This record gives sequence, structure tokens and C-alpha cells, in this order.
Amino acid sequence: MSALPTWETFHESVRGVNKARNQDRCLVRGAGTAEDPLILTVADGHGSAAYPRSHVGAQYATDLFAHRAFEFATSVAPRDRAGWRGRLRDYARIGLPERLVRDWQGKVLGHWERDPTPDGDPASPGAILRLYGSTLIGAVLTPDLFVAWQLGDGELTVVDDDGRVRLPLAPARAELGDETASLCTRNAWQLVRVHWEPLPDPARAPRLLALSTDGLSKSFVSDDGFTEFAAGLHRRLTERGLPGTAGDIPRWLEEASRHSGDDTTLALARRPVAGAGGETLGGGADETGGEGVGRAVDGNADENAGEIAGETADEVVGKLVGGDVGQAADDVAGKAVGEGSGEALGGADGRAVAEGFGGAAGFGGTADEAAEKVAEEPGNSPRDPRIHDEETGRP
Repeated sequence: MSALPTWETFHESVRGVNKARNQDRCLVRGAGTAEDPLILTVADGHGSAAYPRSHVGAQYATDLFAHRAFEFATSVAPRDRAGWRGRLRDYARIGLPERLVRDWQGKVLGHWERDPTPDGDPASPGAILRLYGSTLIGAVLTPDLFVAWQLGDGELTVVDDDGRVRLPLAPARAELGDETASLCTRNAWQLVRVHWEPLPDPARAPRLLALSTDGLSKSFVSDDGFTEFAAGLHRRLTERGLPGTAGDIPRWLEEASRHSGDDTTLALARRPVAGAGGETLGGGADETGGEGVGRAVDGNADENAGEIAGETADEVVGKLVGGDVGQAADDVAGKAVGEGSGEALGGADGRAVAEGFGGAAGFGGTADEAAEKVAEEPGNSPRDPRIHDEETGRP
């Protein structure tokens, strides 16, 4: 059996131009083993005047995702996973998003009860949820499985062994303007996109996995520019390793933020290969992170997670057997499942990083234009639930 991959990790967030508060949150934890799965998540609180508590919503989103993802990844022993694969896939597609959204809404409503706004009381639970609106991207990696979830904008970027860059959760249709799905959206769990990718050989796991909020991608003139950035980041990491690159990443994010005007957050995990250029085999997760990133709102992440539901992993698995997933599937029966986008986005050469984001991959727009853009209120853009299955190539 192949040796288990050793992951190096990094996370950083910078505040957007002319923004009083960074509404993004991110969290990275775990080693990528069966007992300690690697978990990465980023959340983007909407941040405009209509969402004054979105930084709290984003914090809850990352904390709760980390709890549910760990529960999902450790609920079935590796030796038994083959027989459970179908049930786990169904739970990833339906059960986990439903539980996560329910958890988030309960935490938000509880926060409001403890700390209501003195000068106003929203008329309905829906109005309260809106105050905390946030997107969410999360991924979990074990030696034999890679699964990711996304609600709303932002990017999940994967770089494979051969250097191919892919965005497996890119929406089938581009969102219009600043419209995005959100945890505060009615029936939000039905809008979550899911990527399912078994890893028969742990040594063939992705070389680089990056989760980023849309403050990064919006800073480029085109989608190709963002893809070139990802390829260039991979090349720089291959040449210099994470220790030789980590000091530059915050500066790149700050530059991106100046052009997008938005908070900009990146969480990444890298699988180095011994003896390849400047690569080194690290001894665990890197603790580098931006000031205030991952800081809990009501205590730490473990305390938040402990308040959720109290189910054990065995209880979760038992519910899968007992038909909770089947019941949830019935609730969404008849809804179309769109195709995910797992296609490679081409042969970017990494000039964006090597030349300090110059040339064809340069940032676009002015900071003032971007600031005006992000000041607009994001709406809700309904879309069908979808899952991209790397195992079959079909949704």
C-alpha cells in the first residue's frame, strides 16, 4: 500500500479596501489520516448594511462545518468503507448539507436571542437569519476519499499530479453580479454543490487543494487569470516549498483585495513529494494564519461544535441505516441534478505568481469600482442541487 500523504497547510485572510471589518472566516485542521481527517473551510459573510452580523454567521459556518465534516469522515472505519460507499455518498449529498444548515440556523437564532438588536426586532426568523448571511466552502480529505461542499460564491481549486488545474464545484451557470446563494437562503441545503472523489491510491491524491472567497477571483480580469494564478502558485510551491512561499502569500492577497475591494481569504493544503525541486516533507499542519481568522465568536470551535446536536458518529451511521437519507431524498425527489464542472481549465504557465501578478493574469478594475460593487446587496440565486462524482464522471 502506498505511504500516506503528508500535508502542509496554510490559511490567511485580509480585510477589503474601505471595509471596517473583515467578514471572512477560515479554518484548517487535521493531518489527513483516517483518525484525523484534513478539513479546510472558508466562509464569506455578505458584509453589506443588510447583513450586519455576517461575520458571526461566517464564524459559525466554519466551526459547524469542521464538526460535521469530522463526524462524516470518521463515522465508518476504513476497512468497512467499501460496503458503505453508496450510503456515505448519499449522506454527503443530502444528509450533511441538511444537518449543517439546520445547525447554522439554530446557532444564529440562539445568538439573536442572547443578543438582540436594541433598536429593532426583525418580524420573522427569516429576517433574523438574513442578518447573519454567509457563503460556505468546505473540504475533507482522508487517505481514501476527497469530498467537498459549496454554497454560494468562491472557489474550490484542485491541482493534480500532472499540474492540471480544475474547479470541480464551479457552477454550471455563472452567477449574475453579486447574487449568490447563502446559508440564510430558504431551503439553503438544497442549493449546496457536492464533489465526491474516491482515492484508491493515497499517493494519487490532489497535489494542491485551495479554498478561496470571491475576493480573490474577482481581482482578475478573467477566469483564465485566476486559473493562471492557481497554476503559478502550484509551481512556486513546487520550486520553493511552503516555507519558502508562505511569506509572499499575504502580500498577494493584499494586492488582490486592493483590486476586488473585498475581503480576500485563502486556505490551502499541499501534498509535497520528497526530492522534487525545493519541496520538503513537512511534519504537520502549518499554523500560519491571518489575525483574527478562525477566532471563535462564542468560545472556541470545539465549544461551538459541542453545542450542536450531541450525536455520536455511531448514531449518525445508525441514522443512515435507519433511512434518514432516504427520507431526505424523498423530500427532493423530482428535482434535477445538474452536471458539475470537473473539466481542466487549461495549460496556465504560472506567470501570475512568478511575475508578481503581471502580464495576462493581472488584476482588473480599480479599487474604487470594486468597493462600489461589493457595497451592493447580494441577492439569492436559486439553482438545482448538484453533485459532481469523480468516480463515475457523472452527476
